[in-house]
Amino acid sequence: MQLHSFFNSSTSYRVRIALGLKGLAYDTLPVNIRVGEHRAADYVANVNLSATVPALVDGDFKLGQSLAILDYLDQRYPEPRLIPLETHSRARVLELALLISCDIHPVNNLRMLRYLETELKVTPQQKAAWYRHWVEEGMAGVERMLARSATGPWCFGAQPTLADVCLVPQIANALRMDCDLSAYARSLAVYEHASQHPAFVAAQPQRQPDYIA
Repeated sequence: MQLHSFFNSSTSYRVRIALGLKGLAYDTLPVNIRVGEHRAADYVANVNLSATVPALVDGDFKLGQSLAILDYLDQRYPEPRLIPLETHSRARVLELALLISCDIHPVNNLRMLRYLETELKVTPQQKAAWYRHWVEEGMAGVERMLARSATGPWCFGAQPTLADVCLVPQIANALRMDCDLSAYARSLAVYEHASQHPAFVAAQPQRQPDYIA
């Protein structure tokens, strides 16, 4: 199995965590999105049609988009499950994971921030304010969802799920961007708990072979 990944991509981070939780061995093939390697014609044509990271290669099967990859891994390698089978539990996990993946991450990823700078000519201060605004708005919702469940050290109970796989990279990115997360105590508690788990530790950006200080 191969993972085309960039060390600081939160979507790649999600997949690395999931692979670790499932105990799946893989080779990392770095794709430097800072210099546009994800837009190279060969990569787009032969690896990931969406011209993004991550991309998973499992035998002859190639797949992009982190949520599709995570669902694929759960279907093909179901232990331990990240997306519960029970209807209500599944819905709650997806509710939180999609809040992060659809509401927070897309408006704060690298290509969005670059567009703000290069095309809309916003100042660094305006860009930072943009980032903080969407983190604050999204994380407030995450915190309310976690307060509603409050059933264990992870987002939903005693074992990590897709919700944790999405939450941890989002918090790591927000901290890297100097966001004040002090209002989100439950989210930070999950993040701190995850920082002791081997799969989450091994997936951290600074532990990747393409890490750039």
